[in-house]
Amino acid sequence: MSQRYIVVFKNTATKDQIDNYEAKVNSSGGEVTRRFDTGMNGFAAMIPDSFLTKLQADSIIDFIEPDSIVTTQ
Repeated sequence: MSQRYIVVFKNTATKDQIDNYEAKVNSSGGEVTRRFDTGMNGFAAMIPDSFLTKLQADSIIDFIEPDSIVTTQ
């Protein structure tokens, strides 16, 4: 099953490295839905559970959070 996540890479990650991870998500049955190149390095994606485990163990990843709607009052 795939869930929606925000994946943020460490500041040391290059554009080519992030491109590579984007391709891996897409080829593993997921889908990158938005790319973040300004302010933070990362993307929003539907990520299969089986691939999420691999991402979480990778040292180039700063953090992964579930994607959700945020509201302010």
